[in-house]
Amino acid sequence: MRMVDMIAKKRDGKELTPEEIQFVVNGYVSNEIPDYQMSAFLMAVYFQGMSHAETAQLTLAMASSGDRIDLSTIDGIKVDKHSTGGVGDTTSIILAPLVAALGIPVAKMSGRGLGHTGGTIDKLEAIPGYRAEVSEEEFIRLVNQNKLAIVGQSGNLAPADKMIYGLRDVTATVNSIPLIASSIMSKKIAAGADAIVLDVKTGSGAFMKKFEDARLLANTMVEIGNQVGRKTMAVISDMSQPLGNAIGNALEVKEGIETLQGRGPADLTELCLVLGSKMIVLAEKAESEKEARELLEKVMKSGEALQVFKQFLAAQGGDVSVVDNPEKLPKAVYQIPVASPENGYVSAIKADEIGTAAMLLGAGRVTKESDIDLSVGVMLHKKIGDRVHSGESIATIHSNVQNVSTVMEKIVKAYRFSKEKIDQIPLIRG
Repeated sequence: MRMVDMIAKKRDGKELTPEEIQFVVNGYVSNEIPDYQMSAFLMAVYFQGMSHAETAQLTLAMASSGDRIDLSTIDGIKVDKHSTGGVGDTTSIILAPLVAALGIPVAKMSGRGLGHTGGTIDKLEAIPGYRAEVSEEEFIRLVNQNKLAIVGQSGNLAPADKMIYGLRDVTATVNSIPLIASSIMSKKIAAGADAIVLDVKTGSGAFMKKFEDARLLANTMVEIGNQVGRKTMAVISDMSQPLGNAIGNALEVKEGIETLQGRGPADLTELCLVLGSKMIVLAEKAESEKEARELLEKVMKSGEALQVFKQFLAAQGGDVSVVDNPEKLPKAVYQIPVASPENGYVSAIKADEIGTAAMLLGAGRVTKESDIDLSVGVMLHKKIGDRVHSGESIATIHSNVQNVSTVMEKIVKAYRFSKEKIDQIPLIRG
């Protein structure tokens, strides 16, 4: 085979065979195919797309390009969850112990964040002593012992995805549904789960701003998962405003603990119950999502989920006392209120602008080498539909520098107000 023939075939809109896709991925990972040819191939895919069969094969080829985690020695159906990102998305920290409290093994490999705030691992590292790097053997032992472990991703998990994504980023080929879907699913498949629940975001704070794009991505990923033997379901959830009230690593951990205690924001709690219900159905612990939701509500109310969270933290070196004493989490020096500029009702909040404000404080990374300040962030006090008076606090900035005028201005500009009460935007869109 020759790469030039693969490029021409895809350029002309023809379907590649599994062997041809494997040739492309293997050749690029082994440096036998140069960047300029892979760039041409990616651009051809961008314009011509891929069939579901091609996308599934690309996913498998990327998943097989490095380590694949073998979870077969863990008892039960292993269910994973993936979110396409957003602002204030703390669901993994809440969902994992909720689901594990029902005896379902959650063997989760999570990444670090590049953008508004840290990823799940960055957030958990706000807890003193928490250890994200463990061997594969210890990872499996911890899941069998506690039904839950959350660790950092292996450095050699789906290396083809890492290489291809780096090229897509500089060749304007990021926004391709087959390439996005195969990128996400290759890592999930390599991580070894039997079943996968996907949370695909749509709205101003999401990668997929338009609902139709989010639905197409969700359908494509579900098709891939089911084609390669993973039971897969997807939820399309709203990200036209931040999820919950906290944006920032330690702030989000605190909100996650409050949610496990049954005291979390309504939208964050609801999304966790919806996603968790699907995870439980896929794990065959309930016959319907209604029954699954009742089980989740029970372990939240009884404190069983919180106890599993404590066991998980202790097993990975975390200071369990932060659960009952969240003031032990990193805390910013200054808490600065942001006043509403007018009377009325909140009609919109640009989630991406709030996320950028948190990043300017140091809550996220601009580059992979950037250091994160785990203590800083933004707490929202008003969401869409809420009544507000001029001068009333709509948010609080948690900062380690006193001059936050730029951040304050960005938060105020992110809010929109109306004289009339605005209907709540549905959280679950599809």
